[in-house]
Amino acid sequence: MENAKLSSYQFFVIILLFEMGTSLVISLGSDAKQNTWFSILLGSLIGILFYHVNYKIYTYYPNELPSSYSKKIVGKFLGSILGYFYIIYFTYICARVTRDFGELLVAVAYTQTPLFIVNAIMIILCVFAVKKGIEVIARTAEINFALMYLFAITGLILILVSGLIELENLKPVLRNNWGTILRVVILETAFVPFGEMIAFTYLFPYLNYSKNGRFLGSFAILLSGINLSITAAINVAVLSVPLFENTQFPLLSTIQYISIGNFIERLDIFFIFAAFIGAFFKIVIYFYVAVIATTDLFHLKDHKKIVYPFGLIVLFLSQTIASNYQEHINEGLKFVPPHIHIPFQIGIPVILLVIAFLKNRKKEKNMSKTMKEG
Repeated sequence: MENAKLSSYQFFVIILLFEMGTSLVISLGSDAKQNTWFSILLGSLIGILFYHVNYKIYTYYPNELPSSYSKKIVGKFLGSILGYFYIIYFTYICARVTRDFGELLVAVAYTQTPLFIVNAIMIILCVFAVKKGIEVIARTAEINFALMYLFAITGLILILVSGLIELENLKPVLRNNWGTILRVVILETAFVPFGEMIAFTYLFPYLNYSKNGRFLGSFAILLSGINLSITAAINVAVLSVPLFENTQFPLLSTIQYISIGNFIERLDIFFIFAAFIGAFFKIVIYFYVAVIATTDLFHLKDHKKIVYPFGLIVLFLSQTIASNYQEHINEGLKFVPPHIHIPFQIGIPVILLVIAFLKNRKKEKNMSKTMKEG
């Protein structure tokens, strides 16, 4: 763990950018059709519950990383195994997000550029950022947070001025579709992106005022849920349900419809900037967490020594996890949530919380008994 501190604002901004990440540009929760916005919002509320589970464990072992306190909870052997598996998990998801970003740019802007080159450029940037440390990443996030909202507000104004929004496309609202909505929430939006806050368990010790962590995290998750929900609603209102369901990047299609006086149009650059900012912070946080977890688990002196090897591993995985984009997407939607996200994001943390609670309760009783006897 490096000697660094994050302000409350920096912690909040990093969470917000991480949560929106690539979720801002992909068709998140599209199976819920016109109620996609609600499935995202509901997923964010469940994500807050997941976050509280992880934060509660941290309060029992303040200023320690999960790779350290898991050993105190379940023993050195099992704790080490859990720490090792979480390193694999973070590395794998980092590679998946890198692949998401690479496929997006190749499809939208750099059709003649090999996927390897696009992914390599992103990994080089992440390697540089992780070597500089979490404080540099946080200061970069502050700048990009302002840019992201500037793009968002400008884009919203242009969409409204263009008269593209058809509220009829959002009807019927929450009628005869609860089964589908709940299925989308349980299998998708609760875990991507909101359950991915599991990565921030490795950033809690860096927070200047750790007591603010519970509120800051909850508010950032809720705000990112509102942002993604509004984005989804606008996409459906502009594109209609059939087009929204069948497009890979709904936000791009929405932006491409903007046309004011045959002068302001072809604003794809807005989409590319939003995609790059979101993807970078999602990838770099996963990258950083995987490196810090490894440093702590294996008691290494400096995280910088393993940054380059991790960069090569992530780059290699991003190329090999799927043979094509469709296979990559199907794996991400059908295999990853039930088999990977559920155990790592909620299953293991709940078990650790129960054990930590019982251990600390027993410890408090023993202390109380000792004080009475004394």
